[in-house]
Amino acid sequence: MHLQANLSTLLVFAAAALALETIRDPAVNPEYASGEVHERLMKLKNGRYNARLQAGEYKSSQYQNVTEPVACVDGYANEYKCNNLDLLYFATHEDLGSATGRGSSSWGWVKDGKEYIIIAQADGAAFAEVTSDGKLDYLGRLPNTAGSQPAIWRELRVLKDLLIVGSEAVNHHVQIFDLNKILAITESEKPKTFDSVADLESLFKELPVGRTHNIVVNPALDYAVSVGAQPRNSTFASGLVFIDLADPKNPVLAGYQAEDGYVHDAQCLLYKGPDSRYEGADVCYGYNEDTLTIYDVTDKANATIISRTSYEGAAYTHQGWLLDTENQEYLLLDDEYDEYDGTGAGEAGFPVTYIWDVKDLQKPTLTGYYQGPTQGIDHNQYIKNGWSYQSNYGNGLRILDVSSIPQDPTGKGIKELAFFDVYPEDDNDEGGGSHDFVGSWSSYGLFDSGHIVINTIERGAFVVKYTGN
Repeated sequence: MHLQANLSTLLVFAAAALALETIRDPAVNPEYASGEVHERLMKLKNGRYNARLQAGEYKSSQYQNVTEPVACVDGYANEYKCNNLDLLYFATHEDLGSATGRGSSSWGWVKDGKEYIIIAQADGAAFAEVTSDGKLDYLGRLPNTAGSQPAIWRELRVLKDLLIVGSEAVNHHVQIFDLNKILAITESEKPKTFDSVADLESLFKELPVGRTHNIVVNPALDYAVSVGAQPRNSTFASGLVFIDLADPKNPVLAGYQAEDGYVHDAQCLLYKGPDSRYEGADVCYGYNEDTLTIYDVTDKANATIISRTSYEGAAYTHQGWLLDTENQEYLLLDDEYDEYDGTGAGEAGFPVTYIWDVKDLQKPTLTGYYQGPTQGIDHNQYIKNGWSYQSNYGNGLRILDVSSIPQDPTGKGIKELAFFDVYPEDDNDEGGGSHDFVGSWSSYGLFDSGHIVINTIERGAFVVKYTGN
């Protein structure tokens, strides 16, 4: 049962709420380039996280594991609101080896027909096989780098057989780990804790003070990108920092692109879209706090900006994904603070998905948006075969059918197919959800099996599966 906050905890929440108020007024427009906005948001989130830590929400052992499937019936699977998604399995962060009980990112890896999930936590990354019946077989973990402290901002990606891990923790650096090592874990060794330095392929140390906000990869090429590396006044300016991984044991700084300053997240891939000027180029779509910034990074040492475009109501341009990595004509973008700040399309407080026409890379156009049915904040989304898998904090996982966008770029044809609400504590709030940094940080719905893993901040990892038509 969820712990009730005592008086002292409520006071901490009140103090954090005061910090939130400092950025609520849309008329207040601090300079993004100076880092003031980002620092305020980090302070804001830390205040909320600390309040929930004192409330005991990160004692994940208080949440009950689920080891047998629970059907979504009459809108619920156990205490969790749902639609068209059955709950197959749930393991707490404690059972997945974390001492801190705080989760963040996640990504999948497929090897020899088997599916594996890497679950980011404040103190490391947990490895689990997603079995054919949708359970998590916990194999072991890679802790945070020795000499660094746990930090909830841990982002990771998979490039072929390599796991690349970044963190906001000072002196964490970028971990490069060969995932084939988890295949060698025996039953008697499970769960195996790897050495955070000795068991790595390498530790990329070129970043100032070792901090990076996010990790990006181009799945077709042998490089990774550190984005949002701190501090902003370094040579890299928190922009795109390219890591050549042709030899994973000897990663090399291949170049950087710092013209637009801080990059919060990005998607990089070989260009196959209709803009013939960039056919075959290596293109990155950057989500840069107040703009969609598109780069030509074919020459890593001399990467350039193709275009930089803002939009009405921009509060914090956070993340996005191409609708179709083959046609590359549209992308979806989420703004993490438009709902909270009440700006633009987010004024009503319902999560907004912005639709961009990127057929002309030099002149991307905002064509429309989709607004979710429950109040909350959007965070990360990834798209496969016309479905967008969105982690919307307290709203949990939302699956949208976005396949209509090429025919109707206004977004009017977008439909919500399913949802799984992982944070029942805010279900009775006005609008059915809260504008807080709780619930689901990341969901991975790209496995061919249809198994979807939802990583949560407080609880642990859920496995769900779509049951609709």
